Amino acid sequence: MKIDILTLFPNMFDGFLNESIIKRAREKGLVEINIHNIRNYTLDPHKKVDDYPYGGGRGMVLMCQPVVDAIENFRTEDSKVILMCPQGIKYDQKVAYNLKELKHIILVCGHYEGYDERIREFVDLEISIGDFILTGGEIPAMAITDSITRLIDGVIEKESYENESFNNNLLDYPTYTKPQEYKGLKVPEVLLSGHHENINKWRMEESIKRTSLRRPDLLKKDD
Repeated sequence: MKIDILTLFPNMFDGFLNESIIKRAREKGLVEINIHNIRNYTLDPHKKVDDYPYGGGRGMVLMCQPVVDAIENFRTEDSKVILMCPQGIKYDQKVAYNLKELKHIILVCGHYEGYDERIREFVDLEISIGDFILTGGEIPAMAITDSITRLIDGVIEKESYENESFNNNLLDYPTYTKPQEYKGLKVPEVLLSGHHENINKWRMEESIKRTSLRRPDLLKKDD
């Protein structure tokens, strides 16, 4: 898979690209992630990419020309252009699985007060990572890139993500490691029993219980 990220602040991605699972996936050639500065595509001699909104109002608005030219420079027949936007569809694990099947994704990171509305005519999808506002689309782009990359074959063990939260609309079950007792808190006996059928039954029951208490809305998705 190839992911191109268009941003005004490319240095924000330095640590993200060069640590942990993302770094190893790139080194193995399982994913190609490129960061591009939108300012490189403006025709303004001063590298200006934003201007005041027509009709007045606070803040600055990203201009069409640099953003659209950047998109068109990397778009191919296999591309899906995704705008990071609080008005987009809410991102979840199902969307991550769908995006993982694509060959090429272009993520567009906004900033300032917003986008010129006409930019939307040049994208395929708008995504929001939640009902809150950030200073830009860089953090959402990192979150989406990370969630997709870890689903790519060979990046992590398949079992590691198949049993995680949000698969089958359930939160993950509780997990424990050594020591068996810490400050009076003990590991459940069933996990020490070696009886895998009972362990799997306990884990499923705990997933359902935890989901019912913390995210009952997930259970309603099956209705």
